[in-house]
Amino acid sequence: MGGVFFRRRRRAQSEALNDRSGDVVNLFRVVKNHPAAFVEEYRLQLYARAEFDRHRAADIGSLTDVQRAARFYFLQRARFSGLPVNWSFPATPLKNKSIDPDTLLRHIDRAYRRLSTVTIENLDFGEFIRLYDRPTTVFYVDPPYWGKEGYYGKGLFDRDDFERLAAVLRRLRGRFILSLNDVPEVRRLFAWAVIEEEPVTYKFKGTKRVTELVITGPLKRLDGTKNPNFCD
Repeated sequence: MGGVFFRRRRRAQSEALNDRSGDVVNLFRVVKNHPAAFVEEYRLQLYARAEFDRHRAADIGSLTDVQRAARFYFLQRARFSGLPVNWSFPATPLKNKSIDPDTLLRHIDRAYRRLSTVTIENLDFGEFIRLYDRPTTVFYVDPPYWGKEGYYGKGLFDRDDFERLAAVLRRLRGRFILSLNDVPEVRRLFAWAVIEEEPVTYKFKGTKRVTELVITGPLKRLDGTKNPNFCD
């Protein structure tokens, strides 16, 4: 999702994202109010497998906000794809993922500049979508893959939430773009929408070609009438 958001060439008049775990907001709050403490906490942090294992095993509830922010930033840089439950420690002779303290705040400052005009929520996805749904709204929805529901963190998205997500999206006044893996269950749930296949190459522990689904809509509303806001 980060790539879609940060690499857009044009900003919309109004943007919102849903920080369900609260880690993004905590990171920026700490950097704003305690920048020296954050840098000090991160200082001398080695990009080491042992440190990676120690951070991922930490009890978040026992950490201070500064420690939690430093842990979150380190793990987001370290783990593959930034997935909260991906405990692979990527290491390659072709790329160095460590970062020095002088560069640290510049990275966060650039991210802040992009997020400075964005509304950041902390809501259930159904409540978030209903709150921001307008005829002119476009939602980019990036749930975990079917069969990998725990990828974004424990309790954030369950198997039953796919049914609920499909029902919420089908009632939209606006439009949506949804990306998911190509499995029969996903095709069944979103058969009412427009489904396109997109070949993707994964380059982790070798090369793997897969098909992902890009789902858009709703082309038709629940009553069978065409959605005037959808351009096919």
